[in-house]
Amino acid sequence: MTVKTDLKKELGLYAPRRGRFEVVTVPPLRYLMVDGHGDPNTSDEYRDAIQTIFPLAYALKFLSKRSLDRDYTVMPFEALWWADDMAAFTSARDKSQWRWTALNLVPDWITDAHVEEATATVRSKGGAPRLDELRVETLDEGLSVQTLHVGSYDDEAPVLAELHDVFIPDAGLTMTGRHHEIYLSDARRAAPEKLRTILRQPVSRVD
Repeated sequence: MTVKTDLKKELGLYAPRRGRFEVVTVPPLRYLMVDGHGDPNTSDEYRDAIQTIFPLAYALKFLSKRSLDRDYTVMPFEALWWADDMAAFTSARDKSQWRWTALNLVPDWITDAHVEEATATVRSKGGAPRLDELRVETLDEGLSVQTLHVGSYDDEAPVLAELHDVFIPDAGLTMTGRHHEIYLSDARRAAPEKLRTILRQPVSRVD
């Protein structure tokens, strides 16, 4: 019988409470990654990154089930976000200045050889426009603060302001890594006011 793993439950990092900031420790995790910049609503780069990551994510799932007898649920889309001037992201919301890395988490038993095999399968079918730019890399965020935001992406600014300017300094922490978002809802199907997004910020303790 094929074993099926729910990585969200196994990691225990995908169910924060709305309106509450939680300090967590995120272990090193392996992701499919594609970099880009610009407004995600209008950027061909962003659309092409999504259209590349998910075919490979599902090819890896099917390869794992077929070859390793280990099935798992493909994880939600995630992204790291930043800008040369972070105000362009948090308060000014100048999306043309945004930089990002599109992410999809893969299980730790997926090797580079598995990725190469799945990539060849996806390439043979076409339709993954940024496959040559995709890489697999470990992201080690460690100590982080996260919360669940329910609502449109453009309504995140007040939550981020409270996180960055109030909670983190009051907790004796300082920001270290890049802003991380985990999209629990499918924006193509859910109403903007019902979108569920985990907002995560890596931090370190102030000495």
